[in-house]
Amino acid sequence: MRLRTIGYEGLSIEEFWARLVSNGIETLVDVREVPFSRKPGFSKARLAQAASEHGICYLHLPSLGCPKEIRYAYREDNDWSLYTTRFKAYLETQDLAVAELARLVAEQECCLLCFEADPAFCHRSYVAEKVATHFHAPFTIHHITALTPSSTASHQQVLAWADR
Repeated sequence: MRLRTIGYEGLSIEEFWARLVSNGIETLVDVREVPFSRKPGFSKARLAQAASEHGICYLHLPSLGCPKEIRYAYREDNDWSLYTTRFKAYLETQDLAVAELARLVAEQECCLLCFEADPAFCHRSYVAEKVATHFHAPFTIHHITALTPSSTASHQQVLAWADR
């Protein structure tokens, strides 16, 4: 089982879609609480339209986005460790959304979407790890980034059931 993630920071809209298509993505799951972007093409309505044009489903799961109060606290204290603790605690309250996403991941090639280029500093990595806990088999998380060609993912994390 696998789940991919992508951050659109540093990607043009063309590069973004090329990466999704070349990775065989069937459903793009937007895990931003507020799916708005100042970068053309990356706001909800346009993403949904372009996804359809590329034969990809678009799904927005705002409950898996980082709540405003946690984002704002991080802006104030710039403490990633504290952000992680806060977000993971919040994620523990989102069992229904995580279960819905796990069901979808079991059925098709999904990719979680957020802004940050570096998955190590983005909540989408924690969402992916939480989804992995729903599977009793090895689970691979591929992070598609701006630094790699469209056909590969630069970061891969394989989670064995015994590791979770």
